[in-house]
Amino acid sequence: MNIQRWTSALLGFPMLAAVLILGNKFVIDIVFTLVAIMCLHEYFSCFKGKAKPVSEIGYISALIIPFIHILETNQLIYLLLIIPITMVWVFLRIIISNMKITIYDGAVTILGIIYIVGFMIFLPLTTGLENGKILVWYAIIAAWGTDTFAYLIGKAFGKHKFTDVSPKKSIEGCIGGLVGGTLLMLGYTYIINTYMNFNISYLAIIPISILLSAIGQIGDLAASTIKRYAGVKDFSNLIPGHGGMLDRLDSVIFVAPFAFFFFTILL
Repeated sequence: MNIQRWTSALLGFPMLAAVLILGNKFVIDIVFTLVAIMCLHEYFSCFKGKAKPVSEIGYISALIIPFIHILETNQLIYLLLIIPITMVWVFLRIIISNMKITIYDGAVTILGIIYIVGFMIFLPLTTGLENGKILVWYAIIAAWGTDTFAYLIGKAFGKHKFTDVSPKKSIEGCIGGLVGGTLLMLGYTYIINTYMNFNISYLAIIPISILLSAIGQIGDLAASTIKRYAGVKDFSNLIPGHGGMLDRLDSVIFVAPFAFFFFTILL
């Protein structure tokens, strides 16, 4: 048993819960802004020696997160301006550097901004929905619940390798994660329906849970592809047993946009 892994998880979960449950929308926005900056730093750092990302525009882009609860709902469309602004900034840096900063460097930069800031912003957006502080836990359960079951089942029964992207992942573990994560979300639905007067349809939440669990596993593998290309095991050693902040949140931020879509369109 990896003691560091479980100790870090048990310490980190209450901290996240405290922020999401006790923090107001501005506290949540500030926390996610800081987390996004930390994740961007880890992402940019892992490309050291392979690329020269335009990191300053990445950090500046993270500062749009606090604006999501300052702007009116009909003004949130303006946040999309970060995409053309980022493109202009990156290409301006390429031009000014006389191609010392390359198209590849710019592509790495833009991918990081979309991947981290573009996806992570949906977590505070979800908390801002009606009952959002309850609904956001579906994204967290989908990611961390799936990961926990995949780890336990894979360790106990895994015999068939799933992909070369992450050699330790097994088909058995992936299936176990999918089933376990889905059951956890069904259990969470039962709790909030029974004790918090929600009325979420089980027929709706079953396919949603399966999809969120699968997307969480894709998010974990997406991070693995980046690390494998960059030649690093973890994005950093910030969290003992888990690696960096981005290692811990890779699947959560991948799930976040889809969870937000399901909650606003389908439920």
